[in-house]
Amino acid sequence: MFVTDLDDSLPRREFCKAAVATGGVAALSACLDRFGGAEPIPTGDGPGAHPARQHAWNDVVRTDDDGNTLLPRHQLLLYCELPGDDPPTEAARERVGAALDALDDAFAWDSEGLLHSVAYSRAYFERYGAGPTGVDLPRPRPLADFETPTFDEQDLLVHLASDRPAALLAAEEALRGRRDRANGVSVPTLTDAVAVADRRTGFVGAGMPRDRADDLEGVPADNPVPEAAPLFMGFVAGFRKNQATEGYVTLDQGPFAGGTTKAVSNWRQRLADWYEEQSHDERVTELFSPQHAQQGLVEGVGGELGADSGIDAFLENLDEVAQEHGRVGHAQKAASANRDADGNVRLLRRHFESTDDGVASLHFPSLQRDIAAFEAVRQAMNGVDATAATPAVRQRVNNGILEYVFVRHRGYFLVPPRAKRALPRPDG
Repeated sequence: MFVTDLDDSLPRREFCKAAVATGGVAALSACLDRFGGAEPIPTGDGPGAHPARQHAWNDVVRTDDDGNTLLPRHQLLLYCELPGDDPPTEAARERVGAALDALDDAFAWDSEGLLHSVAYSRAYFERYGAGPTGVDLPRPRPLADFETPTFDEQDLLVHLASDRPAALLAAEEALRGRRDRANGVSVPTLTDAVAVADRRTGFVGAGMPRDRADDLEGVPADNPVPEAAPLFMGFVAGFRKNQATEGYVTLDQGPFAGGTTKAVSNWRQRLADWYEEQSHDERVTELFSPQHAQQGLVEGVGGELGADSGIDAFLENLDEVAQEHGRVGHAQKAASANRDADGNVRLLRRHFESTDDGVASLHFPSLQRDIAAFEAVRQAMNGVDATAATPAVRQRVNNGILEYVFVRHRGYFLVPPRAKRALPRPDG
C-alpha cells in the first residue's frame, strides 16, 4: 500500500516511511506522539568534534556481519536555490554556517542521530564567474543516446539521513523555519538564506522495499519483492570490497582538499518484466553476470556473497561473454570502468530507494574524486561493446538492467570539507 496519511494504526515501518515522505510539522508531531517514549535522540558535540570530511559516514553507521556498511534507513534530499543571480552575501554565508553548525550541536554524528552534508553545483560557483579551483565539476549532461534526464543544477543540495525519522524531520522543520529548535537546540533558519526548490525522500534496508511496494507504480501487483531485500530489484548491494573507501574518494590537494564530488541520479524502475518474465537465474545474470548464474553464486537476495560480490573475476572480454550467453550483467559492465590502474574501486555508492509520487525509483548518490570517474562508469553501463558483438544484446534488451531503469534526474555537486561548507567561494 502506498501510504500518504499518518494513520497511527499503521505498522511501525509504514508509519515511519509515511511520516518522512509527507514531511511537515504534522508529520513530526505524529512521530513524537507515537515514539516519544523511545530512547532519546542522542545530541551532538558541535562541528569541531565531528569529522573534517562531511562524507565521513562509514565509521559511524551500522554494519552487517560481513562488515558491509548499512546506510541510515531514512533519507531526505533538499535541493535549494539562492535568490537572484549574484554571489551570496556574507549575511547569507553566516546564516547557512550557523544553521549547519547547530545541527552538529543538536544531533550525534551517527545513524541514531543525524548524518548530513551540503554540496554545491557548478551553477552555484558560476555566480562568481568560475568553477571551483582544482575540482572536476562540470555541468551534468546526457551519458547515453537514449536518456533524457532533467538536470539538477540547483545551487546546493542538503542531504539528511537517520535511522530515526523524528530526528530527520526535526532537522528539516528547524532548517525550514517551521520550528525554532531541534532536539532541544536552537537552529537558525536555513531558508532565510536559500529557498527549497525540491524535496525528495527515500529509504533503504531489508524489508523496507517490500513493505512499501503494494499498489506502487513500477512493481507488479502481487508484490514479489523479497522480504530480505534492501532494494526493489530484490538483491543486496554495496559490498564492502566493491566500494571505494572514503579516503580514496577524498580530494587530496587544492583549496577543497578533504572534500569530494557527488553525482546524484534518480532512476524510475519498471519491474513487471523483471519479476514476471525473468527467472531468478536470469535476474542474477542481468544484475551481476552470466557467470554468477552459471556457477550458482547467488542464492536468494545474495547475502551469502559476504563482503565481495566476486564481480572482479568476470570483467574481461565482455564481447565474448555477450556472444556466449546472449546477455551481459550490469555489475560486470560497470565494474569494468570502476577500477583504476592499481585495481582500486573508484566510486563510493550510497544509493537508496524512493516512493515519491507513488512511483518506485532509486536515488543514486555516488562519491568520487572527479566527476569524470562517475561518467566513465555510467557510460560503461551502456554496453556498447556487447551490442556490437551480437544482435542478441541490444541497446536496452539483454544489456544489464537497462530494460528496467530509466534516469529521470542527474546532478553534479562538490561536497566541501566541513570547515568550508557554508556557501564557499571558488577559491575555497
